[in-house]
Amino acid sequence: MSKNSITPELQKDMYYHMALARALDDRMWILNRQGRAPVVYSSNGHEAAQVGSAFALNRGEDWIVPYYRDLALVLAYGMTPRQVMLHLLGKAEDPNSGGRQMPAHWGLKERHILTTGSVVATQDIHAAGLALASKVLKDGRVSVAYFGEGSTSQGEFHEALNFAAVHKLPVIFFNENNGYAISVPARKQMAVMDIAARAEGYGMPGVIVDGNDPLKVYEVTKEARERALAGEGPTLIEAKTYRFVPHSSDDDDRAYRSREEVAEWKKRDPLVTFEKHVLDNKILSQEEHQAMQQKIKDLVNDATDYAEQAALPDPDTLGLYVYHQ
Repeated sequence: MSKNSITPELQKDMYYHMALARALDDRMWILNRQGRAPVVYSSNGHEAAQVGSAFALNRGEDWIVPYYRDLALVLAYGMTPRQVMLHLLGKAEDPNSGGRQMPAHWGLKERHILTTGSVVATQDIHAAGLALASKVLKDGRVSVAYFGEGSTSQGEFHEALNFAAVHKLPVIFFNENNGYAISVPARKQMAVMDIAARAEGYGMPGVIVDGNDPLKVYEVTKEARERALAGEGPTLIEAKTYRFVPHSSDDDDRAYRSREEVAEWKKRDPLVTFEKHVLDNKILSQEEHQAMQQKIKDLVNDATDYAEQAALPDPDTLGLYVYHQ
């Protein structure tokens, strides 16, 4: 598959969702710094990996199991800015958990986004289970687990890959490798250079892709999906990327990485480079770009205002879904 097979309209839509994610992400970070929102896990820098892979799926039909850094992914999969902000502020209308979970616990049944668990790497097992169900039901769906490279040190990661490979399940394991498990660099987590190298031990392909290029990510994810649907089993994709901000709004990344390192990676900012691509190739005109930026600004403002004015959960509902009476 070549980049030429990805239509201009598809590329325009990819750029829109990447830009929307960055703008919404920045607003969430500001709200946290103003004391108006709790913890934020930013997707800043990960947008190309998340959006590129999402667009390669049958969005809303294939199942995805995100992890906490997947804001751009859930937006690309159909979650709205209002729904994101309602979740951030823990409001009653929050479709992810009704305000019951801390932020970044994504889940939207009607869009086939499986609820995220708090325990690192459990999403790998959940995705394998969804894929087993799809194999039994023959429903033509693929499941995708998203996770950071730190998750690959957990037992659940290895159990999920082994089970999926043995049963040739239609599942993709998508690793967003930004080089740090919170503050621990990859070189101190593992003795191999690449997460993808681990795939061989489980009898599945391991693919490394530039996580800053949404078109390359789209291509490898599309191929992995086609392979899964053909009954050839799982694929492990490692998207090499970087987060431009701390692990969370409660973290100080200056304690474990230099400003020079961050600045060097920012030269490859996927939003900046892909914006240049769509403009230089006249996929997006300057007028369309300006209109899109205004639309995004309006959506982010609307989502912020709507969520801040929305009602908090009724305390009388605290026991719902927890205790059986």
